[in-house]
Amino acid sequence: MGEHPSEDDCSARWVLAFELRRLREESGKSLAQLSEDTSYDRTYLHRLETGERLSQLPVMEALDGVYKTGGLLTRLWRLARQEVFMDQYKEFMQYEAKATIMHKYMLAIPGLLQTEDYARAVLSSAPPAGNGDVLEDQVAARMGRQELLHREPPPSVRVILDEAALRRPAADRCVWQQQLERLVQATSSPYMVVQVLPFAAGVHDLMGGSLSLLWLPDGRCVAYLEGSKTGDLVDELGEVAQLRLSYDRVRDLALAPPESLAFIQHLMEDNTS
Repeated sequence: MGEHPSEDDCSARWVLAFELRRLREESGKSLAQLSEDTSYDRTYLHRLETGERLSQLPVMEALDGVYKTGGLLTRLWRLARQEVFMDQYKEFMQYEAKATIMHKYMLAIPGLLQTEDYARAVLSSAPPAGNGDVLEDQVAARMGRQELLHREPPPSVRVILDEAALRRPAADRCVWQQQLERLVQATSSPYMVVQVLPFAAGVHDLMGGSLSLLWLPDGRCVAYLEGSKTGDLVDELGEVAQLRLSYDRVRDLALAPPESLAFIQHLMEDNTS
C-alpha cells in the first residue's frame, strides 16, 4: 500500500493517481492552492497523487468539483477501491489459512460453515460474471477454504451469528434445512463455538458489517472488516485493540452456546412445519 505506483502499473489506482497529478498541473495550481480550495491538507493531497493513499469518497467529490471533471475522479476511485478490496481479501484469506484462533461476528452465514448448495445459492445471487463455470469455480474455492478446519490441530473458532443471518433463509427449504443442520453439527466440535446475537440485544458497535479477528502463530492479531462489497484489513495495534473490545462487548450480548443451539434447532423445526 505504501509503494508508489509505477507507469507500467495499469491498475485503476495508478490511473487515478496519475490523473490527480495531471489535472493539478494542467490547472496551474500548487498543492498549497489546492489545499485551500478543498480544505484538505497539502501533504495528504500529495500522497493521493503518488498513490500512497486512496482517500475517501468525499475527497474525490471535492476534487471533481474543483477540476470540473463531471464525476470522473469519483468513478475512478470506485474502481480503485474495488481493486484494493480484492487485494486485501486475498491477504485476509492467507492470514485465515494460518490462523490458530478466529473470532468472527457475522451478518451472514460465514463461508467456513456454508454447505455447498447454500454457497451456490448465495454466490448465484450476485450479478452474472460469466458462464456457469465461473459460478462453480467460486463454489469450489469457497468449499476449499473449509479445509483449514480439518488441520491438526484445527484452529479454535468462535462465530457470533447475527440473528439477521438466520432470518434470511435460502429460497429452497431443503437447502436451508441442510445449512441449519451444518451449523448444529459445527457446535459439536470442541474447537468450534457458535453463538447467536438476537435482535433483542439492541444496538451495538459492529452493526455496520462483519468482523473477523485472526490470531497468527507468532501471536499477532489482525482484523478484517467486511461489508457487502468492501473490506478493510487492519493490522495497526491500536485499531485492532479497539475492534477486539467491540467484539467482546458483542459477545457479552449474545446468547450462550446452549441457548444459541436451541435457537437454531427451533428454526429447523419451523422450517419443516
